[in-house]
Amino acid sequence: MTDQLNIALIGSKFMGRAHSNAWLNVGRFFDVARNPVMHTVAGRNEVELREFAERWGWANTTTDWRTAVADADVDLIDIATPNHVHAEQAIAALEAGKHVVCEKPLAGTLADAEAMVAAAAASSAKTFVWYNYRRVPAVALAHRIVASGGLGRIYHARACYLQSWGGPDTPLVWRFQGDIAGSGAHGDLNAHIIDAVRFVTGEEIVSVDGAIEHTFITERALAESTGGEIAGAGAGSGAATGTSTVDDAVMFLGRLSGGGLASFEASRLATGYHNANRFEIHGERGALRFDFERMNELGFYDNEDGATAGWRTIDVTRGGDGHPYADAWWPDSHGLGYEHGFVNQAADIVAMLAGKEPLVPMPDFADALNTQRVLDAAIVSAREHRPVDLSR
Repeated sequence: MTDQLNIALIGSKFMGRAHSNAWLNVGRFFDVARNPVMHTVAGRNEVELREFAERWGWANTTTDWRTAVADADVDLIDIATPNHVHAEQAIAALEAGKHVVCEKPLAGTLADAEAMVAAAAASSAKTFVWYNYRRVPAVALAHRIVASGGLGRIYHARACYLQSWGGPDTPLVWRFQGDIAGSGAHGDLNAHIIDAVRFVTGEEIVSVDGAIEHTFITERALAESTGGEIAGAGAGSGAATGTSTVDDAVMFLGRLSGGGLASFEASRLATGYHNANRFEIHGERGALRFDFERMNELGFYDNEDGATAGWRTIDVTRGGDGHPYADAWWPDSHGLGYEHGFVNQAADIVAMLAGKEPLVPMPDFADALNTQRVLDAAIVSAREHRPVDLSR
């Protein structure tokens, strides 16, 4: 290690914990070129914030995120807040000369995302977006297989992200409030699989040709607090109700820049699934399939194997065989979990801030804007019942 990288985290809930774990462990498993220092965490509740800082090892706390942004000792601002404040916080950080890593989706609206990209273009600082699933070893390997020509021409991309926590008993936490979240399952889940298809295929989505947006649960009990988990666990609720102003599910069809077809589906009411982040990519020479609920495996079909052709399962935990990121962790077949993707991304962020290359491509604000444009186009298509051209 040559010098310190002082980090300030804004947000202390679900993603705040995931990011804290990443910064806490990245230097323990990776040979990092700069020493990540957990300098400051910012949040609104002073008592909860102090408990959070003590548990995760943040040196300082502040209830005003602007204090962290203005701190001359801070090098990197990590944004783990609800979507509607991403733009304000990221732009302020960039104007203060800080590097910024922001949770996904990039923003709650396309206009906010465009403003963030403009601010990044006017700054010499680097930007990053937490599309953490790119750094799941199986997904990174899928990217490499396609980039090497292993699938040839891409015919189909089929992606879905299915969860079931959004039933009628889930209170009206911020994720169901459109003015805060921007959208529901769409921005939360479709954002990930749009990014995954773009990342793995190396192609852009050039049109949305049809979409459905639907809210199944229109009234929810008012939450008494923000709660500590996605579904508002521990938030508490009474008899009063409020209106959900986001989608529970969005499905859409699109075309890829290489001529292939793509389908996307995100739902928080897919009974039986808890975190089924899946994609299948079909090409002329072979196919790939991934399911996050079996994240240490990648399915591969070699279409040129003749009589022995068939789906086979690759155990992606073998760092000695070149599986991305696996060599930083445990012996073969000891398995990785959800949190490892964040640590892997933290390692690449630190590497890039030391002038090195990431192991696989890193999404910056400009890259994430392409995903945001697809998210926006799908909603336009659903509400106006028309295709949307994204090729221009």
